[in-house]
Amino acid sequence: MSPIISIIMGSTSDLPVMEKAAKFLEEMEVPFEMNALSAHRTPQEVEEFAKGAKDRGLRVIIAGAGMAAALPGVIAASTTLPVIGVPIKGMLDGLDAMLSIIQMPPGIPVATVGVNGAQNAAILAVEMLALSDEALATRLAAYKEGLKQKIVKANADLKEVKYKFKTN
Repeated sequence: MSPIISIIMGSTSDLPVMEKAAKFLEEMEVPFEMNALSAHRTPQEVEEFAKGAKDRGLRVIIAGAGMAAALPGVIAASTTLPVIGVPIKGMLDGLDAMLSIIQMPPGIPVATVGVNGAQNAAILAVEMLALSDEALATRLAAYKEGLKQKIVKANADLKEVKYKFKTN
């Protein structure tokens, strides 16, 4: 089994956030890899990773970083694969990381999810892959139906909550 998605984090301190992407990919039965690479401490390794990613069979890269958050953009600069950036909460509640990731120059886009939004990054990656994989599209549709059913159940439960002036 070869990975088609790569989850990259600046260091293992980002794992509590980025493992949410891994758990979703596991649920969707999508082969993935996970590594730590630093745009500032291992710049040559980041460039080598990005330049070789497509030849290794990767199709989407999810990159999470906090603070200066250069990692997703540095990766995107060296590959034609889609890169999804996950800003990780650190300084300024993650706003600094988010702005670093979304403010890319023309020609070097990085799709960006919300602060600590690794699960949404994985969902977006799966949506991209599901465009050409019907079995994956079916699993994704079942996941989204499950989200709907949670709200249906929540409304049924709320009907049982009684207040003097509640009308439903």
